[in-house]
Amino acid sequence: MNTVIDALKKHANQISNKPALESGSNTLSWEKLWFEVQGFAKTLQNHKIRKLAIDADNGFGWVIADLACLESQIISVPIPPFFTASQKEHLLKTAGVDAILSSSISGNPIAECHDLSLFKHRVKVNSLPFQSCQKITFTSGSTGSPKGVCLSAEHQLNTAQAINSAIGSVEGDKHLCLLPLSTLLENIAGLYVPILRGMSIAVPSTSDVGLKGSSSLDTSKLVQSLSRFQPASLILTPQLLLALVAATQQGWTAPSSLKFIAVGGGRVSQGLLEKAHKMGLPVFEGYGLSECCSVVSLNTPRALKAGSTGRPLSHCQVEINNDEVVVKGSCFLGYLGQPENLNEAVFTGDTGYIDASGFLHITGRRKNLLISSFGRNISPEWPESELMQTGLFSHCLVAGDSRPFCTALVRLLPGVTDEQVISALSIANRQLPDYAQIKGWTLMAEPQADQWTANGRPRRDKILQANQRDLDKLYQQLQEPAA
Repeated sequence: MNTVIDALKKHANQISNKPALESGSNTLSWEKLWFEVQGFAKTLQNHKIRKLAIDADNGFGWVIADLACLESQIISVPIPPFFTASQKEHLLKTAGVDAILSSSISGNPIAECHDLSLFKHRVKVNSLPFQSCQKITFTSGSTGSPKGVCLSAEHQLNTAQAINSAIGSVEGDKHLCLLPLSTLLENIAGLYVPILRGMSIAVPSTSDVGLKGSSSLDTSKLVQSLSRFQPASLILTPQLLLALVAATQQGWTAPSSLKFIAVGGGRVSQGLLEKAHKMGLPVFEGYGLSECCSVVSLNTPRALKAGSTGRPLSHCQVEINNDEVVVKGSCFLGYLGQPENLNEAVFTGDTGYIDASGFLHITGRRKNLLISSFGRNISPEWPESELMQTGLFSHCLVAGDSRPFCTALVRLLPGVTDEQVISALSIANRQLPDYAQIKGWTLMAEPQADQWTANGRPRRDKILQANQRDLDKLYQQLQEPAA
């Protein structure tokens, strides 16, 4: 039973003329959306497509193609819009897709899907990854070579239903997609969940909402899109939340229509969340990862605890093993080209704990752990979140492994002065023990696309390598003791 497709059929019959999709001045009714999904599903079947790569920005065509694949059990392979040419080549070769849906390829398409063109991809098609695989979502890989996470339709639908159940009776009739739909979080929570709830979905292009690549943002476009579409729900990364809080401080008024803003993709400072709540932004932190089919835990209006990422959702079970978060239940089938995930458990690499009330708290990342030359363990996300909530920085990364103290690489927002940075460091350090305090800072080199993941998480090794000379100079200036 495909609950998302069943809901789509139901809406096509019961609220047929109401808008299902919206982009710019264009809308698509539920009846028309279902008609186009059915039509494109038949097109894919007639051309014997088994694996379809979707290489497109957010829009009607993306949604129709994804739902057509879900309806007909064709494997969809979303391509993040910020992938480099070499990453795309790796993805296409690894996945062995036999067709690409795109707006940027020239040539003779075999079919059209709304505003996108369908092309045969003439490569040797690999064997199907796993028998029940319906989607291959590529993570951005810390080495630069994306890994294909194989998911079944059941996994995706279970996650969508669990999110829908957790949100409960939160009111609202429109969701605005800000993240790329190729991001699994937006795909499931921003497309499938609104369909289950009968909400219309605004899918403007990522450039229209101010996103540039994986790590740049035009805040004016972001807030304009919220004011224009008047959504009830959003999904934000911590950086997008910081931008909305800063815009509100500068006089922008958030739409009164907003009822639920989910925040995930990285550690969020409690101070930033408190600021957002005081400004009337209904922000709820969650936690998840692609290998667990996106959302694992989520705060909601009826189950909210400050400092936590919410209670685990009904489709999965969370345990703590030697401080590491382990998720069981609705987990991925395996990585493409690797053995199947037979143990049905994911050792996340994140450290955390579950409190007495059942709320999950994420404290850091095992592999990111800094060990100072004094032997103190520091999760860099901790001081980073304190510094980021001051609202002066677009990017921040804390260094300090095998060093006597921590320092920070930062990118400043326009107009920020050195004096303001020094003050921000002082404010952040007051919330930190001495061994985690940031003793100095230097400007981060211009961020590159391959230094950040789809959700805005830093690839620390790459950033540290690119800034190693400046860091060494900083530590020398701060009179690091000789080894």
